Amino acid sequence: METKVPFKVFSGTSSRYLSEKICNSLNCPLGQMNIERFADGEFSVSYEESIRGYHVFLIQSTFPAADNLMELLLMIDAAKRASAKSIIAVVPYFGWARQDRKDKPRVAIGAKLVADLLSIAGINRMITMDLHADQIQGFFDVPVDHLYASSIFIDEIKTWNLPNPVIATPDVGGTKRANSYAKHLNMPMVICHKLRKKANEISEMKIIGDVKGLDVILVDDIVDTAGTITKAADLMLAEGANSVRAVASHAVMSDPASTRVDQSGVTEIVFTDSIPYSKKSEKVKVVSVADLFATAILRVCNNESISSLYVI
Repeated sequence: METKVPFKVFSGTSSRYLSEKICNSLNCPLGQMNIERFADGEFSVSYEESIRGYHVFLIQSTFPAADNLMELLLMIDAAKRASAKSIIAVVPYFGWARQDRKDKPRVAIGAKLVADLLSIAGINRMITMDLHADQIQGFFDVPVDHLYASSIFIDEIKTWNLPNPVIATPDVGGTKRANSYAKHLNMPMVICHKLRKKANEISEMKIIGDVKGLDVILVDDIVDTAGTITKAADLMLAEGANSVRAVASHAVMSDPASTRVDQSGVTEIVFTDSIPYSKKSEKVKVVSVADLFATAILRVCNNESISSLYVI
C-alpha cells in the first residue's frame, strides 16, 4: 500500500525494538534522532533530519519509569518546533491508565493528566492499543485510534484446538472484554470476582460459573505482578478445570511476576510486544503487533478507515 502523503517514523529509546519492526513492515527507514543525556539525568531531544511538512509518527510506550513519558513529550515539542505538518503519538502501551477515576478521596486521575500533557505538548492524533478502560479515549481533545490485540490473540487461540474451551476474565472489570471474545468464538464464559486489601494484593477470589472439565482461556489487558492471573488459574484448576491458558495485551511483569507464572498452573500465557519482556519464562510467548500498527499508520496517512482492523 502506498501512502498519499509524506511521513516519517521516529522512536523513543525504550520502544526502538518495536519501531524497527513497524518500519520493516512499512518498508521505510526509521528516522534519525539524537537523545543526549546529561550527568544529572536530564536529557534533550533533537531530530537529525528535516521533518518540515511531514506527518511525523512518534513511537513510544509510556511504561515506567517516567523517563519514557518525558522523552515522548520532548519528542513532540521538538517536532512541533521543527514545523512538522502533523504529530501523531503512537503509544502501544499507555501508562497510568489504571488511574482513570477517583476510587477514593484525595487521589489524582493520572490517565487524564497524561492525556492533557500529550495534548498540550502538541499531538494532533493518538494511536494506542487496549487501553485499561475504553473511556480514557474521552480524556483526549484530539482523535484517538484505539486498536485491539484481539485480531492477533484470536488467531493464537484457534491454533490451540482446545476440546472444551471456555473464556474467562480474572476480574469483574474485564467482563466486557471477555464477553466479546466469547461471542466471537462462540464459547461460554466464566468470571473471577476478587477483593483487594490494597494495590497488587488480593484478599479473596471466587469463580462465578462452572469450569469443571473445561479448558480455560483467561483474557486480560495488563499483567503486572501476575498475582491475579496466577491465583485465578490455580483456583480454576482446583475447581476441576482441565487446563488454563491466558492472553494479555501488555506484559508489565513486575517482579516477582515471572516466578509466579512459572510456579503456577498456567500452561501458557501470550503477550504482545507493546512492552519489552526481557525476563525468560518457558510459559511466556510474545507475539508482535508491528503489522497492526504499521497498517494503522498507513491508513491514517491516507485518510482511510481503520475500523476493519477491529475483529471484536
